Amino acid sequence: MFKIALRPLAITAALLAGTVAAYAANPLVGGAEMPETKNIVENAVNSKDHTTLVAAVKAAGLVETLSGAGPFTVFAPTNEAFAKLPAGTVDNLLKPENKDQLTKVLTCHVVGKAVMSDALVKMIADDGGEHDVPTVGGCVLKAKAADGKVTLTDENGGVSTVTIADVKQSNGVIHVVDAVILPKM
Repeated sequence: MFKIALRPLAITAALLAGTVAAYAANPLVGGAEMPETKNIVENAVNSKDHTTLVAAVKAAGLVETLSGAGPFTVFAPTNEAFAKLPAGTVDNLLKPENKDQLTKVLTCHVVGKAVMSDALVKMIADDGGEHDVPTVGGCVLKAKAADGKVTLTDENGGVSTVTIADVKQSNGVIHVVDAVILPKM
């Protein structure tokens, strides 16, 4: 009788372990869980590494858009990525009179479909090592893959590296990047 009572407990533990593993599949970003049931904005506001990005999205009036149905791929620069810009750049972009310029910068981080990293790496390989990635902001990024990393080169020659890939969202996917993508201006 003792063995019979332990068997359902072992099955329950195994099921719970599988459930925990499923929830753990989406990476932590900025120390926060990123539930697939939440949209890009709902998750981004919880990342301590993306407070500058969230402030910029709010200042540009893009909260409603990035909370919409999508699907979107967002290459999400960290606070450190924004800090690499020349002194005063972020403060200047956040001014109301620079909303159009800020919107252009931000939308050059967004693709109008959900693209997981394995699909992007396949497109890069299929295109001979470099794949053009058109953004909703009208920028064309050059994606490359080498040494297990995906890089994006912007129209100015700036390179950002995907540091956390495939953060699934209810309306797309986020790939964390270590540099701000800048449009040709």
